[in-house]
Amino acid sequence: MDERSRLRLNVSYDGTDFSGWAAQPTRRTVAGVLTATFDLVLGAGTATGLTVAGRTDAGVHATGQVCHLDLPTAVWREHEGRLLRRLARLLPTDLRVRAMTEVPPDFDARFSATFRRYEYRVTDTPWGAEPLRRRDTLAWPKPLELAALNAAAAGLVGEHDFAAYCRRKENATTLREVTRLDWRRDPDGILVATVQADAFCQNMVRSLVGAMLVAGDGRRPVEWPASLLTRRERSSEVTVAPAHGLALVEVGYPDDPAQYARRADLTRRLRVPAES
Repeated sequence: MDERSRLRLNVSYDGTDFSGWAAQPTRRTVAGVLTATFDLVLGAGTATGLTVAGRTDAGVHATGQVCHLDLPTAVWREHEGRLLRRLARLLPTDLRVRAMTEVPPDFDARFSATFRRYEYRVTDTPWGAEPLRRRDTLAWPKPLELAALNAAAAGLVGEHDFAAYCRRKENATTLREVTRLDWRRDPDGILVATVQADAFCQNMVRSLVGAMLVAGDGRRPVEWPASLLTRRERSSEVTVAPAHGLALVEVGYPDDPAQYARRADLTRRLRVPAES
């Protein structure tokens, strides 16, 4: 068998016109477009094993997505100096591969990750979102109080069963550890939620945001989002916030590459991370 090299890709995309990350036969997806472009540049089937850190849903953006794939080492050595620019010429403008680096073969973009960090952008101005930011900023119809948003967020930090906020999958746990959840208001007035956890289950981030927003505008008490953590089924009271306000901004990995395999083994034993 030919020697193969594992490559880490740092990827950004505007999720508006993608049906999420995962390849689907009849839909435009990030994985599908990436695979087709590598096939065009290097030959069909040359790049194998495309694996992503977080399988974002339809409409969700990314500025810090990470994935890996494998190439024959001889092909990588031949093309490494110009492959990034060749991809840039052929990829659509709403998808960019910003970096490609060779990593140890036990690096796994999904299972070696120590955290995923998302941001959700909201404007509560009476005129709505600025036209140039309409694709990544939710226009909220009521004024929002930063203090109330952060009070609601505080009760959700830590390790909990987030069943009330997740679309349950068979044989998958909804236990997650949220290590950071807070809101800020930027100088331009935009409210930004930062949500970081070891992993997320499907719809979890947007469900958390949806619950906090109704606490932030006063329709629910700030204690309400945390009170739902006692439930063991998806709560019908929680409205999932729209996808377009959400972006995956960073994926963390062990500082020591020698820990990639250990982290991946630990993650596999604890749970199988689902989409965010």
